[in-house]
Amino acid sequence: MKNIKIKSKDKIDIAINHYEKGRGNVVIIAPGWCMTKDSAAFRQIAEFFAQCFDVISFDFRGHGKSGGMYTFTATEIMDMDAVVRFARKKQYKKIYLIGFSLGAAISIIYASKSILVDKVIAVSAPTDFELIENKMWKKEAWAETFKKFEANRFLSIRPYLIPMKKIKPIDIIEKIKVPTLFIAGEKDPTVCSWHTKKLYDKALCTKKYKSYENGCHAEDLFLHFPEDFSKLCLDWFKD
Repeated sequence: MKNIKIKSKDKIDIAINHYEKGRGNVVIIAPGWCMTKDSAAFRQIAEFFAQCFDVISFDFRGHGKSGGMYTFTATEIMDMDAVVRFARKKQYKKIYLIGFSLGAAISIIYASKSILVDKVIAVSAPTDFELIENKMWKKEAWAETFKKFEANRFLSIRPYLIPMKKIKPIDIIEKIKVPTLFIAGEKDPTVCSWHTKKLYDKALCTKKYKSYENGCHAEDLFLHFPEDFSKLCLDWFKD
């Protein structure tokens, strides 16, 4: 696995982990808010996909080893574009995106504007940043956060606190042309499952929706249902 830094359009350093094994297709992993490519959960996710594909996992701005400050989907599309273009230069036959939480929102926004990706998986995607419930007092939220606590990761987070205009995924979901898999957890305390279902219902592309009855948020779906979640994603990307 190679640690590389590339530049976004607005000159922000974006840190990536490139699991390069010479395979024809690549999976790009987009973590959510407060998660990084080097967190334990996302290393597990990357290593899983690396069994079948080349993989690029990266830190959005304001996270981990990337520069800049996080703007909660307002400018992060430039980070994803830099990563996708890096993948294109490697001449992969197909480029797949899997995004989690706000990483899923950014993946949706990017796929609505770009012709450079071939398939998308959106896990716990919100319809609108302003409508995210984020019920952190609920056991389903704080208990899972505590389990995944990593001091270095939390200390690396740099949010931009001045409000910026954001694209709402629900407003652009109909523009996505590539096949998209929507995954949600019915007990998600952060992005309630209705968000992802509403995006699925409104999408016009080839699509599929999977809901986990006892599922929580984003990467927790992979951690709690590893076999089913993994098979679901592999089947989607391999079809």
